[in-house]
Amino acid sequence: MGHKAGFVNIIGNPNVGKSTLMNAFVGEKLSIITSKAQTTRHRILGIVNGDDFQVLFSDTPGIIKPAYELQQSMMDFVKSAFEDADVLIYIVEIGEKALKDEAFFNKITNSKIPVLLLLNKIDTSNQEQLEEQVQLWAEKVPNAEIYPISALQGFNVKEVFNRIIELLPQSPPFYPKDQLTDKPERFFINESIREKILLHYKKEIPYAVEVETEEFHEEEKIIRIRSVIMVERETQKGIIIGHKGSALKRVGTEARKDLEKFFGKQIHLEIYVKVNKNWRSNQNQLRRFGYNQK
Repeated sequence: MGHKAGFVNIIGNPNVGKSTLMNAFVGEKLSIITSKAQTTRHRILGIVNGDDFQVLFSDTPGIIKPAYELQQSMMDFVKSAFEDADVLIYIVEIGEKALKDEAFFNKITNSKIPVLLLLNKIDTSNQEQLEEQVQLWAEKVPNAEIYPISALQGFNVKEVFNRIIELLPQSPPFYPKDQLTDKPERFFINESIREKILLHYKKEIPYAVEVETEEFHEEEKIIRIRSVIMVERETQKGIIIGHKGSALKRVGTEARKDLEKFFGKQIHLEIYVKVNKNWRSNQNQLRRFGYNQK
């Protein structure tokens, strides 16, 4: 039969379960997951290897109408997902009626590559609603194969994975067989800290934050990490730190526990907070943080 390999790119509206699905496929927590929209900012690659296949899953930001430079860069990651996909996964949730961007929707319906439309969160619906939704999406995206799934419960995920393998082209692997992702360690440290900020802070704060890991020293039994949380204004800095540093300490403690599981080693984590004014609208800053790749 030979070896199969290819890129499977996951797109959809914010909060429909793209990151949950990719983590379910990969079996590792590569993408952070919270109930807030726009949790995923980058295009994150998760690699699944078998003896005769390699699947390269891409989690992408939720499709939105961009309001500032950071969001525009996030949508550029989504556009790139159409360019190199061998299989496109379009994920919607029960009750959803449309994609937020008509141009993206037209790209999906006119796609020349296989499209799998996954109707997610079916554990929150009944049979009648499910049948209505399957019919609705079959009419809207006639070129897609439709699979009802629950990414969180794992329902139908294996069946979708098996279908993906069938659709992949014959190809040697693109990455070494023991590689899990294309992102460096520091990326996952940054994302782990950012996830805790999304979970514990309200309103604008999580969206005004970027995290940068300045030091990463791995020793035999411990990894020593120094990271900086960037905010846009002094007032945000005070909120992140909290009364006598209590809020920042909680973020650090929770991130450290997650990172110890991820790396399988003891972690010493130092976190600082700095003001980086209007970084979300600054092309140079966005490039520095890996967003604006033009």
